[in-house]
Amino acid sequence: MRLVILDNYDLASEWAAKYICNRIIQFKPGQNRYFTLGLPTGSTPLGCYRKLIEYHKSGDLSFKYVKTFNMDEYVGLPRNHPESYHSYMWNNFFKHIDIDPNNAHILDGNAADLQAECDAFERKIEEAGGIDLFVGGIGPDGHIAFNEPGSSLVSRTRLKTLAMDTILANAKYFDGDLSKVPTMALTVGVGTVMDAREVMILITGAHKAFALYKAIEEGVNHMWTVSAFQQHPRTIFVCDEDATLELRVKTVKYFKGLMHVHNKLVDPLYSMKEGN
Repeated sequence: MRLVILDNYDLASEWAAKYICNRIIQFKPGQNRYFTLGLPTGSTPLGCYRKLIEYHKSGDLSFKYVKTFNMDEYVGLPRNHPESYHSYMWNNFFKHIDIDPNNAHILDGNAADLQAECDAFERKIEEAGGIDLFVGGIGPDGHIAFNEPGSSLVSRTRLKTLAMDTILANAKYFDGDLSKVPTMALTVGVGTVMDAREVMILITGAHKAFALYKAIEEGVNHMWTVSAFQQHPRTIFVCDEDATLELRVKTVKYFKGLMHVHNKLVDPLYSMKEGN
């Protein structure tokens, strides 16, 4: 497990975007060899998405041979609702890059048979050859995707009831009106993300500090589902200074002492331009 600590949100976002960029380019994707990327929503990944858009617009990165699978979607919210995760992904990322819309997979929270939709999503991931890199964020209670506290750590894509903490956290996107916030969602399972060849989790802000402490310094616990990734062979936690506030000083010093190694993963930054 790697813990990458940057000074602030912008630098953490840039490091994550550089890592994704290098992983895609080093993979050498092509017509018969797609790179498969798992993606999150929420406020944390926005800075990372902005940097990836920059790399695309500068000609350094293409998503033509990338397939994406999003972590989750609300149930019962129209697809074109401004707070649906379909809208979020298209407005904040997909419409700014060259991905084929047919290769951008998002769960349908309005499907007639929600379990069948979840099963089909798992099949699509399998048919794509599995996920090369799953990027995720977490809630203050340590949930990844909508795998709320108490979720099975071997769970698959399914329907979940949202915890009150999650509903309260998401109310800001619905004019602060709790009655407008969806109470159910479709989500990939912890096991679904664990199956990815590599996992990168973005954690920023002091309000996520206790969750990072639980993820890094304490044991695996289904009440803090992000802690499951201690057992993944290739996990990178990318955080800012504020998110480390609950960690022991010696833990922070240990991982900061490895930054010269971690930075070799993103420097140099590769490019798809000829000759780079």
